[in-house]
Amino acid sequence: MTAHEIILRPIISEKSMKGIANKAYTFQVAPDATKIDIKHAVEELFGVKVRKVNTLHVRGHLRRQGRSQGFTPSWKKATVSLTEDSKTIEFFDGML
Repeated sequence: MTAHEIILRPIISEKSMKGIANKAYTFQVAPDATKIDIKHAVEELFGVKVRKVNTLHVRGHLRRQGRSQGFTPSWKKATVSLTEDSKTIEFFDGML
C-alpha cells in the first residue's frame, strides 16, 4: 500500500483541533493499516518525525430518514503524535 492509500483524509473537528497545540494530528486511515504503516505514511507524506500512533475503530451510527433506517459506514481513525523537535504539518497551520 502506498502512503496515499493509507492516509485517506484529515479529521477536522473541535476535539482534533485541540490536539494541534501538542503536535497531535488526527486522520482517517485505511481499515487494514497497522500503526507502523501509518507512521511511515505520515513521515513520507509530511516530512515529520512521528513519536506515537493511537488507533481506534469508529462504529457506524444508526441514521433515519422518514421510515427508512440504516447505518453509516464504520471507519478507522488514527491520532499521530509528533516528536518535540519535529516541524508541524503545514496543512493544519491555517486552521487555528
